[in-house]
Amino acid sequence: MEFTTVLFYVFAAITTVAGLRVITSRNPVNAALYLVLAFFNAAGIWMLLRAEFLAIALVLVYVGAVMVLFLFVVMMLDINLERIRQGFWSYLPLGLLIAAVLVGEMVVVVWGKWSGLEAMPMPAETALYSNTKSLAWLMFTDFAYPFELASFVLLVAMVAAISLTLRTRPGNKAIDPARQIIVKAADRLRIVRMQSEKAEMSRPVESDGSE
Repeated sequence: MEFTTVLFYVFAAITTVAGLRVITSRNPVNAALYLVLAFFNAAGIWMLLRAEFLAIALVLVYVGAVMVLFLFVVMMLDINLERIRQGFWSYLPLGLLIAAVLVGEMVVVVWGKWSGLEAMPMPAETALYSNTKSLAWLMFTDFAYPFELASFVLLVAMVAAISLTLRTRPGNKAIDPARQIIVKAADRLRIVRMQSEKAEMSRPVESDGSE
């Protein structure tokens, strides 16, 4: 057995266990961390398949961005676990249906001969090329305009998300950078000239001799 085969079975076993722990863990934070572990091992499997770009994208996008967002949402929101568990049985038929579809698709892919599918022949020359280099070449030559359009759409979505969250709330103390830059010393400092006053000295009380 080759070393790459051993690594595949190790990554596959850890991914399977982590995936089961995602759906069986009672703590949402632990479930999110198990999902991070599953993503890392899936990236390892992509690396074994020489899909370096997909492996790096899986780690950077899903682990570095999506899962961090999940963790922030889970840890900052007050999630009622009892209420979530009450709706488990109502979503069980839909979950079983989706799981059956996924299992059927995996069976068709792994055992393609059952449905008349044949594996695509892979030329020997493809091992000499880097899929990351080929993808970058297509992205910045033939699909340069769609790539720039997608980047513009993502930029607009990011600006819209920031503008929606920057709402004016009553009692919110914030600094306006524009007003802070254009301020002058005369607007903040005022020198007042006042004459000094001397306190009157207390005089001793004269006795009139009535005592």
